[in-house]
Amino acid sequence: MTSPLVRFGALTLAVGMAAATASGAFAQATKPASPAPAPAPASPVGPAAPAPAAPPTGPVRLELMPMQAPWTKICGKDQGSGREVCYTTRDFGQAADQPPTLAIAVYQMANEDRRIARFLLPVGLLLKPGFRLVIDKGEPIEGHYAICFPNGCFAEAELNGSSLGALKKAQTATVVVRNQANMEVNFDLPMKDFATAFDGPAVDPKALEEQNQELQKQLEEKARQQREQLEKQSAVPPAAPASPAPAK
Repeated sequence: MTSPLVRFGALTLAVGMAAATASGAFAQATKPASPAPAPAPASPVGPAAPAPAAPPTGPVRLELMPMQAPWTKICGKDQGSGREVCYTTRDFGQAADQPPTLAIAVYQMANEDRRIARFLLPVGLLLKPGFRLVIDKGEPIEGHYAICFPNGCFAEAELNGSSLGALKKAQTATVVVRNQANMEVNFDLPMKDFATAFDGPAVDPKALEEQNQELQKQLEEKARQQREQLEKQSAVPPAAPASPAPAK
């Protein structure tokens, strides 16, 4: 049986591209704020032109979409304790033809009430304050980063019985983080059908293997297309400079 972390950890292969994708979508959120321009001096002829509007200072909100149709529940044996561990996971992104922006996996261990919500988040975010998980409009649940790699960070939050019940009924779960400019960024995740998958049977190992192979094919195809596009761009010769006109 595939280890419970294999598929979720494999998503780090896509997060390198996802981080760039996400940073493009919330460019304001990932770049330090530029200093405000100095006011224009008064014109001796007429009134000064109005100063440009200040950039928005509120939180940046990204409404993500599922990257695959169903939630996936995966079960296996924990190598340390020997107990069965299951997690229900899904990838989310900004567009169907782009890599995932982040992923969530809610873990459950046999004979244990505690649940862990684990996330794979893009790089380029402040680690010290951690993150917050907001279920619909409920009270925030504090979370912390566990470990980071060059192309993604694992973060997790504990769920008790009440918060897990709220998550199973939720329409939206929001991951609240801060970027390098200390601006708040909200990732909204649709939670429809999460409860059905969480309480239902685990996916068949053969079906899981097929999903992993399909994911790998998609990543390889995306990389091939990007490589071909770069090769075409580098193959275009630069335009020749215009010849100077002959002297008369």
